[in-house]
Amino acid sequence: MEIEIIRSKRKTISIQIKDSEHLLVRAPLRLSKKAINECIEKNQDWIEKHMEKAARAEKESESIRPLTQLEMLELTERAKEVFRRKVQYYAPIVGVDYGRVTIRNQKTRWGSCSSKGNLNFNIALMRAPIEVLDYVVVHELCHRKHMNHSKDFWNEVARVIPDYKTYEKWLKDHGKMLMVETGSRSL
Repeated sequence: MEIEIIRSKRKTISIQIKDSEHLLVRAPLRLSKKAINECIEKNQDWIEKHMEKAARAEKESESIRPLTQLEMLELTERAKEVFRRKVQYYAPIVGVDYGRVTIRNQKTRWGSCSSKGNLNFNIALMRAPIEVLDYVVVHELCHRKHMNHSKDFWNEVARVIPDYKTYEKWLKDHGKMLMVETGSRSL
């Protein structure tokens, strides 16, 4: 395991798993090497658990073949129709209208909603379970009522998709893998 230490004007120490073989430790400028090593030892179980999780994720992503330009174009065309139908279905349930529906190849966002009601969705969602795709559509449509992540917003999401936290967790656990599949290609 490679350990990288970054010292800065901070008051606390933090440990971050970069990947299955790299640990990043952020530490205060004057903290001794001994204190850093003690912190690493104290958190060894946590470190091992998350390094193993990173190793599994890396192994999964190695087996994924990136999409060709043609495959991306075909997937984008299919996505336009799928998202259009999903938005048409859920908009009346949420009780909102909307503008354009656009499909994008984004690296960090699953979807977005502009103040004008235009909806953008990430092409990578086409490789997620359909329930996850539904959750993201509802999430963005709920922003037509609440342009924030307030309690009222989440209550609205839960009204339409009561188990939305399951899909939110799925994206957190598997989303990077989806991004690997499509994120390095431009449309």
